Amino acid sequence: MNAIKKSKPNIKDVLVKYLPEGTEHLILQFFEKYPVRFKIVKPRKSKLGDFRVKTDGSLPEITVNGNLNPYSFLITTVHEFAHLKTYLEFGFKINPHGKEWQRNYVELMMPFVDLNVLPKDITIGLLNSFVSVKASSCTDMNLYRLLKKYDAKQAHEITVEELSKNATFVLGNKVFQKGVLRRTRYLCEELGTKKKYLINALAVVKQTKINEE
Repeated sequence: MNAIKKSKPNIKDVLVKYLPEGTEHLILQFFEKYPVRFKIVKPRKSKLGDFRVKTDGSLPEITVNGNLNPYSFLITTVHEFAHLKTYLEFGFKINPHGKEWQRNYVELMMPFVDLNVLPKDITIGLLNSFVSVKASSCTDMNLYRLLKKYDAKQAHEITVEELSKNATFVLGNKVFQKGVLRRTRYLCEELGTKKKYLINALAVVKQTKINEE
């Protein structure tokens, strides 16, 4: 009996699992216009997406975390395609998140706003973010807060900013105590080593009851 070969899934069939309904056709237009290797990858704590140019002459590569809610996945994908578009236009001669990238990001994002398929709060948050586009959706705290509302939280998960003063929490495999706020991050102490770390106010952690005051 001949073995049945599994065919690779169509990119559209993959995208509809991750994107807000009704937005996949616009993302598919990006693929037609901007040749790229696109990968959906395991979650990374330090970033939601990434754009890289290969030194071996192969296609540029975009990666996006596969655990994002549909709206975060969409915005991160557009963010990275804006990097690709800007690279194709200017190479490495400009600031990665300078005015050229900002212009391309808004240009690529606006058609999704015009579709009227995004929640009202996300639409307003996006429009407000266009006034002063940040380097990443994570650094625009107001927009990121809105996006986090649509994440599926597990039991006992909470953001650092929601914790009470001096509360203890688990992040990764380490236990921390919440400290003072410094702009968008809290200065927290790891209980095992007494080292200080700046942790994003909107980082999702697990609360614990160790040594709380």
